[in-house]
Order: sequence, then structure tokens, then C-alpha cells
Amino acid sequence: MEIKIRTAQPTDMKSVLQLIVELAVFEKEPDAVEVTVEELIDAGFGEEKQFECFVAEVEDEIVGMALVYFRFSTWKGRTLHLEDLVVRERMRGKGVGSVLYRKVMEYASEQKVKRVNWMVLDWNKVAIDFYEGTGANVLSNWWQVEMEEQALQEYLEQEL
Repeated sequence: MEIKIRTAQPTDMKSVLQLIVELAVFEKEPDAVEVTVEELIDAGFGEEKQFECFVAEVEDEIVGMALVYFRFSTWKGRTLHLEDLVVRERMRGKGVGSVLYRKVMEYASEQKVKRVNWMVLDWNKVAIDFYEGTGANVLSNWWQVEMEEQALQEYLEQEL
């Protein structure tokens, strides 16, 4: 099986969104995805490009994707954040994820970033084992903090 990795194009965003939804289902958050194809196209290919996306193809079908963007660390400088790396369920275990992961790391090296960051759910043992096997450090002493849009608005409406 030949796996071809390439930079995504605007016409790929429908398939990318399908993969994002598939990942949300896998991560037990089936209703969490709000982004649209149009938003992906605008954010990835508009005037203010916000991310880079790589797709994996097998026999001209998109079967995986990795989406990354740059961040700045006050400790390290320029870093790359891997937002999502997902492979269609029927294609998992066939090396697609490994090839996408390597592409992300090659891109990070080409961009001369100081670090690549990403998150993994604590119950995803297969992914954790894979990442640790590549030399990544899975941190268990840092907690992710998020504030959703509604909570943000409610907070800002409070008086100081």
C-alpha cells in the first residue's frame, strides 16, 4: 500500500472536516465540532493563514490528516503545535499515522522550531506508547485549561 503525504488544498477541507468529526467521535465528544468547511478554508488559505494541514492519501482517497500551527513559548521561542493527527478508523494500524507524524516532525525541523507540542488523552495508551517510543515526553504534571466562548463572555460580564 502506497501512502502519499501532501500539503492540503482548499478542496480537501471537506475530507479534513470529516476526519475531524471522526476524531471527535473517537475521543467521545461526537457533538463538539462546530467548525465548518468554509471556516477551515478561510483559516487555512485566506489572507491571515492560521494553520498548515497535511493529508495522507491511499489510492487517491484522503485517509488521514495532520493540522499544525505556530505558537510562541516564553521559555523556548517559536514552537509548533500539532492540533490534530487523525486516520480513518479502517486505516488505523497500517502505518498512515506514523507517516503523517514523521511529516509533521520533518516540517517542524525545516521550520527550525524549538519544540513541537500536542495533547493526548490519558486513556489513549496506544498513542502514548507510540509517542514515547519516538522520544516524545508525555507530561503528566501539567493540566490543560480551556475557557469556552460562553464562559468567556460570562466572565467578562462580571465586575472586578
